[in-house]
Amino acid sequence: MALQAVSEVIEHGGNLAAAAARFPDAPRPWLDLSTGINPHSYPLFELPATALTRLPEAARLQQLKRVAAAAYRAPSAANLAAAPGTQILLPLVAGLVPPGRAAIFTPTYAEHAHAARTAGHQVAEVARFEDLFGADLAIAVNPNNPDGRIVPRRQLLDLAADLRARGGMLVVDEAFMDVGPEGASVADEVEQGGLIVLRSFGKFFGLAGVRLGFAIAAQATAARLEAQLGPWAVAGPALEYGLAALADQPWQQAMRVRLTREAGALDVLLRAVDIQVTGGTDLFRFARHDDAQGLYETLGGQGILVRRFDALPDRLRIGLPAGEADIARLAGALASWAQAAKVAIAP
Repeated sequence: MALQAVSEVIEHGGNLAAAAARFPDAPRPWLDLSTGINPHSYPLFELPATALTRLPEAARLQQLKRVAAAAYRAPSAANLAAAPGTQILLPLVAGLVPPGRAAIFTPTYAEHAHAARTAGHQVAEVARFEDLFGADLAIAVNPNNPDGRIVPRRQLLDLAADLRARGGMLVVDEAFMDVGPEGASVADEVEQGGLIVLRSFGKFFGLAGVRLGFAIAAQATAARLEAQLGPWAVAGPALEYGLAALADQPWQQAMRVRLTREAGALDVLLRAVDIQVTGGTDLFRFARHDDAQGLYETLGGQGILVRRFDALPDRLRIGLPAGEADIARLAGALASWAQAAKVAIAP
């Protein structure tokens, strides 16, 4: 099936309650490979009591923004608006542009289209990058979810310049840029205007429940977003984990090496049973097989949840197993599925 199809997901990843309802006899615990969240989280530590008993300090938030600006190579802390996850930022960012035509580079994360419609835009989901030109609001996820597609930095900056000249806005969702190509981010160019970059904290650091994300934009735009979010938008525990993790460059560098190695090992497992790896990032693989739906059902029946797509029935997104036990469990399930497939087609 061509990737030009719109990729409205059947449901978001990580919904174990829905999986349990669909596969009531599956063994527990679940092996959840349906998200792009790092299975090796940043080390948990004891929080100061004040992170829970006091309102978050404005000075602590400013410190977080300075650390995040350095980590993401933004021009300055004043170019960042911090939020309880990037999800809450989507409709706010879409609302920065008066209702008009929003073009979204697909297939991609379905919530962008929903947010643009919520903000009053007429949404066009386009399969060619050049079709983003001429929109009032353009959205590209880079690296893309679910297929890992990379749009070159120069193309994004040219598009931002085109939109800026017409009073429009380009939103680049860099949720997976922590494991993206070096130098591919456009966060350093936001002060020119017409460009907003979204960065997610929870995916790479494996702390999705912390709920922390950033919009990186021209200073005036970042200030407007912060005003809309209001005071204390980032909770005390999120401030503490964000400060520690974003400043820990040795952990980040070592983790990137580890994820690259483990993503390669996952490729070996998949290819061993003739599953084609067609894309992805070092946090997930995008895979193709004619019997992808059968594989989804087989894995689910064995308590392993992966991500499927209604418009791309021959594709699956598969996250990284957390360790040797999870790898062995996945390998066994893949082998049993492959053996059953051979029996089914045997003369």
